[in-house]
Amino acid sequence: MTTETRELKREEFSLAENVWKQYRGQKADPEHERIFGVFENGKLVATARYTKHPDGVEMDCVFVSDTYRNKGYAREVVRELIELCGQEPIYIHSTLALIRFYKTFGFTPIPEDQLPTTIRERFLFCFGEMEGCNICPMVRHGPAVF
Repeated sequence: MTTETRELKREEFSLAENVWKQYRGQKADPEHERIFGVFENGKLVATARYTKHPDGVEMDCVFVSDTYRNKGYAREVVRELIELCGQEPIYIHSTLALIRFYKTFGFTPIPEDQLPTTIRERFLFCFGEMEGCNICPMVRHGPAVF
């Protein structure tokens, strides 16, 4: 078995969209996003997406295909994204169950009103109660240090 963790080329974004069919059917935007992945034997099995918004940077779509879980691939792909993009604050909407995981990368919980507006607006359906929606806003400041 061989694994490779790297940034996807724009022409590979459709590979991520295929993986995301299991994850809320997300679509890629090559103009504003960078996508990182873990490939096992040449197949994309894990992703993390970096999105540049007008007022901040967001990481989302941290996802591992069902049959490839529990191999550390989520950790690998998040580490790669942070190593290449972690010079500025990165915001996330973590599920409550994954707060501890993201803390290992230096993310800390923040109040909703500390999220940049365009990032916060993605979760308006929570009506100011992200915790009630199983979501915790988090931010990571500074360069990658693991």
